[in-house]
Amino acid sequence: MVDNVTRTTLANGLTVVLREVHNAPVASSWLLYHIGSRNEPTGKTGISHWVEHMMFKGTAAFPQGALDKEIDRNGGQWNAFTSMDYTMYYETLPADRIELALRAEADRMVNAQFDPEEVERERTVIISERQDTENEPLFWLQEAVLATAFFVHGYGHEIIGDMIDLYTMTRDDLYEHYRRHYTPSNATLVIVGDFDPEAMLQLVEKHFAPIVSEEKPKLFVRPEPPQQGERRVIVERPGETAFLEFSQRAPAATDDDWFALQVLDSALTGPGGGISNKTSRLYQALVKSEIAASVTGQLLATINPYLYSIIAVLRDGRTPQEAEAVIVQEIEKLCDEGITEQELTRAKKQARAGFAYSTESMTSQAYWLARSYSLGDPDWFARYTERLQQVTLEDVQDVARRYLRPQLRTVGWLIPTGAEL
Repeated sequence: MVDNVTRTTLANGLTVVLREVHNAPVASSWLLYHIGSRNEPTGKTGISHWVEHMMFKGTAAFPQGALDKEIDRNGGQWNAFTSMDYTMYYETLPADRIELALRAEADRMVNAQFDPEEVERERTVIISERQDTENEPLFWLQEAVLATAFFVHGYGHEIIGDMIDLYTMTRDDLYEHYRRHYTPSNATLVIVGDFDPEAMLQLVEKHFAPIVSEEKPKLFVRPEPPQQGERRVIVERPGETAFLEFSQRAPAATDDDWFALQVLDSALTGPGGGISNKTSRLYQALVKSEIAASVTGQLLATINPYLYSIIAVLRDGRTPQEAEAVIVQEIEKLCDEGITEQELTRAKKQARAGFAYSTESMTSQAYWLARSYSLGDPDWFARYTERLQQVTLEDVQDVARRYLRPQLRTVGWLIPTGAEL
């Protein structure tokens, strides 16, 4: 359990999580809406991200740009982001100024303006944002791999959405999405910082309790059927660099297997988080041998089963086929022999250090607590290190054999076609 945490549910359904931390006169407020790109049907992909943008267009009480000035004047910061599983808004301010965040979020939960002209301006912005990402070759490969790996589930499209949907969605689509999902019954408010919980709860009730909640929305989710065999996709794009994305099915973050895969990934591709991966198996096998310029692993903490991906950026003249052969060889070795005690100890130590570093600030502590609630496990953040330390050598070999099977694999190659004519 997380220390010094008070949890309350208001009469309108809003979950309120307060944690006292008195090491600095700061408070960080995170408003989590349980809606993300995984809940978007075809025709409305990218709608959660677009609505997030519209939430910064102002209300009658806080016209556009007013909150930027207010929060800056009070020495704070604020932002928002959309993921596959959630949309979050945060403000970090001096603790005695945090009521500003509560006033602002309660106001735009109900009173966000979806002015038709602003909707069209933001359409242009988001289409431009997607076009910018399309300039990166890896974007095309990752989008193709997702669409190949997921036939049914909403994880099969990018958070920003499909271009055709960005052109065709309407103002009414956006507003309906907002009214349905931005309701107290579908939200969790997490505040961490230097405050008295009883006094803070009174402030929360002052601003949020008057909001009449709609019934908790039934989220659009389509379970992905079991994969029946290896899948492959090839993307050809202008450029000089080849890429490989090698993905395997992975469990939800609340599954104990997820933590064993985290340790496995640390041994295979490195710990991430800015920590050097030069001791990892695939760095030695791919980068030291000059097949790849870099290799990284990605295991995201998600609500539903997702993917464990290995991404290699290849050197000139080397092919995805070469890199894939090396990865397969290393995976087979892992399945046959497991990892060593030294690798297990190093993986745990690096993961513990990386997680500790990522939770140093008040803002990041509040974020990780909110992330726990987004996953449906309030103690996920608190027990992260403990669950990682419980992973054994046998656990790592077991998940390697069960999750890294060829039948659960989706492989993407990006073949460069040279300079664009």
